[in-house]
Amino acid sequence: MGAPFRLTRRVQFYETDAAGIVHFSWYPRYMEEAEHAMWRAHGLSIHVPGSLVGWPRVAMTFDYHTPLRFEDEFEISIEVVAMSARSLRYRCLLSRDGEPVATGSMTIVSVEYRPGQAPRAVPLPPEVAACFAVAPDTPQA
Repeated sequence: MGAPFRLTRRVQFYETDAAGIVHFSWYPRYMEEAEHAMWRAHGLSIHVPGSLVGWPRVAMTFDYHTPLRFEDEFEISIEVVAMSARSLRYRCLLSRDGEPVATGSMTIVSVEYRPGQAPRAVPLPPEVAACFAVAPDTPQA
C-alpha cells in the first residue's frame, strides 16, 4: 500500500499519428489502463456489473515532456496522492528508459447511481479505502 504501481507497455501503431508519434489523447488512456491494473492487483474492479457505485473522473491533467513513438516500450507508474471520504487522486508518470515522457494526475469520485436520480457522491466503499494509501512522499496540505 502506498507504493507506486508499475505497468510496462509498448506503443501500438494505431495509437500514433502519421509521423509515428503517439497522439496526446492516448496518455489519459494509458493512465486509466494502469489504474485498472492497479485495482485488479488489489483484487478490485473499477466497474462491477450491477453495482450501484461508479467512479467518474472529475479532473485530469497531463504535461508532456518528450514524445512516445511507435514500438517504444515505456513504463506507467501510478499512485494515490490524496484520499478523501469520497475521492481518490492519482499521480502518474510515463517514462521511457528511466526518462520522464509525461506526468499527469486524475481525480475520481465514488458515486451512487440510482434509477431516475442524478448520481450523488458517497463515501468510498470500505474495501476500496482499505486497499489504497496515500504515497508517503506526498506533501500534505
